[in-house]
Amino acid sequence: MSLPTFTISTTAEEVATALVEQIRGKNVLITGTSMNGLGFEDARVLAKHANLVIITGYNAERLKLSEETIKKDVPSANLRTLTLDLSSLDAVRKAAAEVNAYPEPLHVVIHNAAASISKFKLTVDGLESQMATSHIGPFLLTKLIAPKILAAGTASYTPRVVFVSSSAHRMGPAIDLDAVGKPNASTYTTFLGYFHAKGAQILDAIELSKRSHGKINAYSLSPGAVSTNINQKEESKADMIAGGILTPEGLPNPKFHWKTIPEGAATTVVAAFDPRLDATPGVYLEDAVVANDQVAPWAADPETASKLWTITEGIVGESFSF
Repeated sequence: MSLPTFTISTTAEEVATALVEQIRGKNVLITGTSMNGLGFEDARVLAKHANLVIITGYNAERLKLSEETIKKDVPSANLRTLTLDLSSLDAVRKAAAEVNAYPEPLHVVIHNAAASISKFKLTVDGLESQMATSHIGPFLLTKLIAPKILAAGTASYTPRVVFVSSSAHRMGPAIDLDAVGKPNASTYTTFLGYFHAKGAQILDAIELSKRSHGKINAYSLSPGAVSTNINQKEESKADMIAGGILTPEGLPNPKFHWKTIPEGAATTVVAAFDPRLDATPGVYLEDAVVANDQVAPWAADPETASKLWTITEGIVGESFSF
């Protein structure tokens, strides 16, 4: 069966329809699934075909709203909710224990959640909030639920872990590895924190693919410029306006190509299910196709990826083994 060529305007629904045979029967966990967000749209379209979609969030009320809305749209959806606060290592451990008690294996884990793009803020563990939510929390979660992911592997299927990064990582200098575990308020800026957290996710995909020795295929991606709940938050708005992402009125700056949420969510579904990616674990995607040439050199560097992995193992006090 030949698959279509996806483009910048392809929607998540269109990708899911094209890849229905790959999605059918699969169990998927998606972080960050609040309404008016990319993770919600991915959960909605995947719930039409997947065996099980686990949606997560730190706010139980918003999580329940997402569940009810998806079930209204997709009555046949098999959904499960999981309370997960990626900014707290203890909360991640608690959520992971719940996942490990599930009877099903996990075919796909999608790390979609992100912290607000905001001023310097430390988590309960003394970590910078953007780095904790995009990189450190997902790293620990992946490590702890790895047995569930590995259990989905067969002779003909390799489970996947997907990191929703950003093309904006290219706008910043190389990541300061020392600051990952020891945040420095004096050198931090709102957008530098964002660039580095997103670049770390690209490095995570490269290193996870390498260290799992073919047992897990990991991918990273940029969804493109999309107006979602996260960049509409009041705590983010001033910096987004100052950075020229939003207009002084707080609207999407027309100098960028803005995608709709369905268009932005498409690349995640491609990374999670397109069988054409099987031969190239660790690649980065933009506009629903492989775009390794768009990765900043520092975010594609194997040595940096290995160092970041080792540093992060030290931060969380957990070592991966496959």
